[in-house]
Amino acid sequence: MHVVVLILILTLLILLNAGFALAEMALVSSRKAALALFARKGVRGAERARLLAETPERFLPTVQIGITAISVLTGVVGGAQLAHSLAPAIALIRPLAPLADTIALALTVVGVTLLTLVFGELVPKQLALRNAERIACLVAWPIDMFARAASPLVWLLGFTSDLVLRLFGPVDPHRRAISEEELKAILAEGTESGMLEYEERDMMERVMRLADKPIRAIMTPRQDIAWLDRTAPRGQVISSLKAAPHSRFVVCDRSIDNVVGIVQAKDILDRMLDGKDISIATALRQPLAVPDAISALDALERLKSDPLGVAFVLDEYGSFEGMVTVGDLLEAIVGDVEEAGYGEAGEPAPDRYELDGLEPIDEVAHKFGLENLPAHGSYHTLGGFLLALLKRVPRQGDAIAFGGWRFEVLAMNGRRVELVRVSRDPTAVP
Repeated sequence: MHVVVLILILTLLILLNAGFALAEMALVSSRKAALALFARKGVRGAERARLLAETPERFLPTVQIGITAISVLTGVVGGAQLAHSLAPAIALIRPLAPLADTIALALTVVGVTLLTLVFGELVPKQLALRNAERIACLVAWPIDMFARAASPLVWLLGFTSDLVLRLFGPVDPHRRAISEEELKAILAEGTESGMLEYEERDMMERVMRLADKPIRAIMTPRQDIAWLDRTAPRGQVISSLKAAPHSRFVVCDRSIDNVVGIVQAKDILDRMLDGKDISIATALRQPLAVPDAISALDALERLKSDPLGVAFVLDEYGSFEGMVTVGDLLEAIVGDVEEAGYGEAGEPAPDRYELDGLEPIDEVAHKFGLENLPAHGSYHTLGGFLLALLKRVPRQGDAIAFGGWRFEVLAMNGRRVELVRVSRDPTAVP
């Protein structure tokens, strides 16, 4: 057979190999969600590509059959035919004549292997990775047709491979599930590539942490709650409504230890506008009560159907611990409207922050990269974290270093940490 014809046949085989490699990489690396979106938009081949991507056990043997058959044919044409045709030309060089067959075979093997690897494998696979979903839509139809034609052989190969795989134990049904850490890595990759804004990634990570965040970490503790005495006179009630910028007030019977319900400032204002007497008893409502052991995500599920959007948090003995609102839960997802870590000019300071002592410790740990927190789980706030570090009630001016950061107590409210300055620890080893 003429050398030119052999080269054309080899070129065709390498191109076919490239087509199978392109299809395999495109279908394997395609995102199923993106293919489903293309299918809804009516992109041709998207639905077929999605079905193939969801059943790799169907198209992978098909691709392997094609690549294997092409490799065998390439070896036959290149190793035998082309080398045999090149040998006489090499024999014309008198010093190489005795080794003409060996040299022709070596040159053919090296040349065909190099061309197959570069143009039949590496280049098409790199192209497939650049635009996997679009290419998957283009190759879906021919691969599907080839899979149908080769289905008997594919079934035989699949049956045989299943028998062999049984020797290695049962298949884990959760092997393809994405873990939380993998999902965070995907979000980080999306942010680095510019597909996601940093704020979007931060919000998604906050949502994932919501299930692990205890309700105590986001509730307003009892000592910070604005409350009304159910027996308070009219003047005192009006003064309290004017003084506190809240729309809801906890109602107690003489002390915060005896909560009896909640009133909305709007209800009292409506009575005043109607010329009626201010009556806390008439406006009193009973909010939802939740145990302090539930997660923030559980609290969100319960509050979604509650008309008040408020819940009292009780401990295991039924004592009032604090209050949580839908707004608190929303803030846990989107972050504070006004970050405590901003400087006086309103710009974020990269090496110094001032945080409230009630800042959730999981948010602080995430923000500053703190790991191996002491006695983690026994506290939920930055103040509790400092208490665990100092092993005593903090005092104003106390400072301690941890995880490359210096934590200084700026203000105390009784025995509660009110304000903390967090700055880079100059003694920390980078």
